[in-house]
Amino acid sequence: QVQMVESGGGLVQTGGSLRLSCAASGSIFNNNAMAWYRQAPGKQRELVAHINSFGRAGYADSVKGRFTISRDNAKNTVYLQMNTLEPEDTAVYYCNTDPPYHTVVSGTASEYWGQGTQVTVSS
Repeated sequence: QVQMVESGGGLVQTGGSLRLSCAASGSIFNNNAMAWYRQAPGKQRELVAHINSFGRAGYADSVKGRFTISRDNAKNTVYLQMNTLEPEDTAVYYCNTDPPYHTVVSGTASEYWGQGTQVTVSS
């Protein structure tokens, strides 16, 4: 069964920290690069950070030096440690494979997304 469950979001003041977690089913997690994405109101979803199966990570310029992505392959879980949060980080955060996981139903492929977790940073 395909599943990605994000957690750890919340309301935090500028300069605060949050740690997001994402538990994924093994069929998604194993041997795949994983990533955190976010979507702010009125904006397109964007990739924030990604990590390959060996632990090599990359970041969007807007979060470099503030966010750290990690993964626990034994637990099929990926994390996002977010420090020095800014109001511009306010968004719904999603985890997924990189590129996003696709499911195929009746010959039609579509991206699969979990419910996400809301992060709100107050000024």
